Parts: sequence; structure tokens; C-alpha cells
Amino acid sequence: MSTNRPDHLTWRHWVLALLTLGAIGAVMVRLYEVQIVNHEDYLEQAAITRQGASTLPASRGAILDATGYPLATSVDTWDIYIDRFLWRDRDLARPAADGLAEFMGLDADALWTLGTSGDNGDVVVSRTMEYGRGLLLNEQELWGVRLLPSSRRVYPEGDLAAQLVGYVGLEGGGLWGVESDFDHVLRGRDGWASIERDAIGRPIAFTQQRARDPIAGGEVRLTIDRFIQAMVERTLTQALERYEATSGSIVVMNPRTGAVLAMASQPSITLGAMDLDTPDLADLIRNRAITDLYEPGSVLKTLTTAIALDLGLISPESTYVDEGAVDVGGYTIRNWDLRAYGPVTVREYLQASLNTGSVWLGEKIGAEQFYDYLGRFGLDEPTHVGLAGEAEGTFRTPSDPNWYPVDLATNSYGQGLAVTPIEMLTAVNVFANGGVLMRPYVVSQIVTAGDVRTIEPVRVREVVSAATADTMLKLMRDVVEGPDWHGARVRGYEVAGKTGTTLVSIPTGYDIDTTIATFAGFIPAHNPQVSILVKIDQPSGGLNLGGQVAAPVFADLAAQIMAYLRVPPSHPMVVQP
Repeated sequence: MSTNRPDHLTWRHWVLALLTLGAIGAVMVRLYEVQIVNHEDYLEQAAITRQGASTLPASRGAILDATGYPLATSVDTWDIYIDRFLWRDRDLARPAADGLAEFMGLDADALWTLGTSGDNGDVVVSRTMEYGRGLLLNEQELWGVRLLPSSRRVYPEGDLAAQLVGYVGLEGGGLWGVESDFDHVLRGRDGWASIERDAIGRPIAFTQQRARDPIAGGEVRLTIDRFIQAMVERTLTQALERYEATSGSIVVMNPRTGAVLAMASQPSITLGAMDLDTPDLADLIRNRAITDLYEPGSVLKTLTTAIALDLGLISPESTYVDEGAVDVGGYTIRNWDLRAYGPVTVREYLQASLNTGSVWLGEKIGAEQFYDYLGRFGLDEPTHVGLAGEAEGTFRTPSDPNWYPVDLATNSYGQGLAVTPIEMLTAVNVFANGGVLMRPYVVSQIVTAGDVRTIEPVRVREVVSAATADTMLKLMRDVVEGPDWHGARVRGYEVAGKTGTTLVSIPTGYDIDTTIATFAGFIPAHNPQVSILVKIDQPSGGLNLGGQVAAPVFADLAAQIMAYLRVPPSHPMVVQP
């Protein structure tokens, strides 16, 4: 008897067998993931979905200032819920609604509607009830009313450093600032607890209770000194009012380590009355000290002078003849005051802030070396301060098809290129640190349950020689202390610094009616303890130059900081009879 069935496996059999083996393998892999790899996670999800399971929120870590004082911390609170499943028992739900309404000062009928309509899940009545008040509510044992542990972020110093510290949303995550950038450290890990309940919500006796304790979030300590930060914010607010300016920024640093002691921008936000629906929220939370690019103006003349000194092209007493204007590629560049000074030294050019002097130095340096040094000063990259949203400086070089020789001329005195305030101050700090560029930082320590991480100062590179840095520090001292009068002078102390004034850049060029006033400097000049950059945007109160606006703000703030730090005066302070 014949048969048509083959005595061997056909390709169809093999395909079916392979598919079957593949399916079995996929099931085994998935079982391994569920039962072994992700066992705890699925166990937690299962517990939370059962009646009686609840999340135990982790305490969010504090944000501390340099002295260990909290700028942001959390207090225990309660979230109040109605269990709609239990409120299906109308006889028990009605008095519960009345009791809850009386306790919270709410409408009983509205609570009744909220708890007896919709799905059977929990519905929130109130969030972040004060802890003690929640305990009183819990004692009433209202049917189907749940109190779940929660927390509320508080700011012991009010709105201090609001843009830097940041804010926490309703879901417990940071929305901006340190709260957002270090959310993974601060958040911690929620725990959970469950107990099986019967159909009407009563605990089932002798059932196994399962729980996982929450792990508290870590602490983040900043380099910010809350006292200096308060001085900075108060001084900046007063300056914007005095000079009728639209906005401004101030950065205070330790020039030798890169630690940011204070950082403020205005306008800012009010953390205590936060409205996340504010139309201009993005503008108010923007930390302009690290996000906003601007043309620094004559502050950059310090870098141009340092480059020429470091290359051995000049000395402080080298001279050139200032004719008040210079032609570069068909463009006429004039001094800010339209004056001609005749023969002047390098020291005198810096004191008078002559644009022609910077053009002269730029030509001696040459484009290749000039832009190479700007890169070494860090003006073509972010400072890596450790905060999100930081912008990086920008300038054209001869390799760019849109670069022209006049760019070298204008860049030499701080126009036609852009930097952030923190980037500019970090570059200037090189002169107070022996020629070495230090990376700025705002976080000094991170403490978690199992680790303490201390952030040490980072030496980026040597930009100029120690001798060049020392010469520049003395030249900057002469800029402030040399003339008969300078707005940045501080009684009892020698100051080293440089002003800058630039027009506001617009798409069609520059707005000749508006300026940005800047001053960057050190105090005391002979042994800098702090460096400060003051930037005031679009002053309109009749004064608009760096020396008229930013320099006096520096002097006011620097005097306060010296008193706070108890830095001895540079020379005796004679009290007039």
C-alpha cells in the first residue's frame, strides 16, 4: 500500500518547529524579566493596584547654601482623598461628607457629588494639608476618607536665588534650576505599603503585609553664600530702579577657585506665590547670567591687552599715537568720546578706554593668535558651570566666509562677538589666578545615603603666564585707582577692574539709543578675595555708560561684601573730624 506522506520533515515542518521554539523562547525570556529582573517593580505595581496599597513618598533632599543653611527643604504634609469605592455605601458616606466638609470648610453637597460620581478610584480633595491638622482629621475616622503622606517644598530664605534654586511641581519633580538639574539626587525613591482588604474596605485579619521603605533624597550643597546672595539681589533691584533699566545680572565669584558665591538676574519670580500659568514665566525663570549672550564692550580690552603682553609685543609703557579714529577696511573706528589723545601708553589707553588702542594691539597680535587666545580664555565654549541652559560664546574667525578684517578690529574692544556674564567674568578671573583659567561651579557637595561627593576646583588650562597676569592685575588697578575719580572705587580698598559700554544689538545693526553697561573687577586689588561682574541692561535714567552705571553698583556691593567677609582694608581708613 502506497502513501504520499514523506518519511522526513519538510521545510514546512521545520518552519513550524522553529516558530514554536521561538515563541517558547520569547515566553521564557519574558518570564525571566518579570520573575527575576523586574520582580520588585512588578510586585510594587501589583501591591499599589490592590485595595489598601499606598505609596510612601520619599522625603526630597534639601538644597543648602555654602554655610549649610537650607535654601529649599521639604515639610511633611497630607494629601486628602475620597475612596469612591467605599462611598458606594451611601449610608456611611453621607455623614462622612458632612464631617469632612465641616472640618475643611467646604460645601458638603459638592463633596458628596465629588465622591459619589465617576469611577471607583480615589479622587483628591486637597493636597499638602499641614501635618498636625491632618492628624486631627485622621482621628475622626471618616468613612472612605484617606490621608496619604505627602510633602511640601518650602524656602526658608523666601525668594532668594529663585532662578538658581528652582521650583518643584505638583508631581514632585524639579521644573528648573538646581531642583531640575539635580532632580535625580534630590528626589529619592518612593516606598510602598499594602494590606489586603475585603470588598467593603476592611483589613483582612492575618494577611501578610508587604512594604518597602522609602529612600530619602540626597542633599545638594551650593557654593552660594546666602548673605552675599541677599546683598547682590538687593543691590541689583535698587540699581534697576535708580537707572530705570529693563534688566540686569550680577555674578560674584572666588576668582582663585571658580566657586560662584552669588548669582542674580532681574526680573525674577516669586516662589511664595508661584503661578505656573504666568504668560512670561519662561522669561522670569531665565538665569540671564548663564543664558544671555551680549557684547561685553571694553571689558574685553583687558583680554586683548593681556594677549599682546603675553606674546611679548608690548609693555605697559609702550606707546602709540592716538588720532581719535582709525580706518580699517574702509570702516572708520572712533574712540567712544570722539577725542584724540596723541601719544599714549598702554596704561593710559586702558585708563581712557580708547578703541583705537585696541585696534592697534589687534593688528600687532594678528587674527590667528588673537582668536586662538580667545579660545584659550574659554570664550568659544560653555563654562561647564553645571547648570542647564548655559549658552556658549560666539565669534567669527578668518576661517568663516563672513569674517572680515574689520571684525578683528571691533572684536578687540568687545563688539561683534558675544559672551555670557559668567563666561566674561571667568575669563577675567585669569588675571587674579596667576594666568590659570578655573572652571566655575555652583555645587560644592552632594550627600546621599551611601556616598558623599565633594566637588573640587577644576583647573582648565594656563592661558597666559603668571607674569602677564600680574601685570594685567596692576594695569586694571591703575584703571580704577589712577584717575582722579572713578565710580568703582571703594573707600579703604584698592580695586582692579574695567568698565564696558556697548550698544544693544538688533537685527539691522545697533540701537544707538540704548546701551548695556558693564563693570568687571576684583577687590582687594593686591590680593583678590572676590571678583564681581555687574551688567545693567538699557539704563534710561539719564546715565548709560559703564562708568556711570555699573561701576557705582560694583562699589556699593563690593563695600558690603568686604564688611561681611571682614577683609582688612588695603590702606588705613582715616576718619575725618
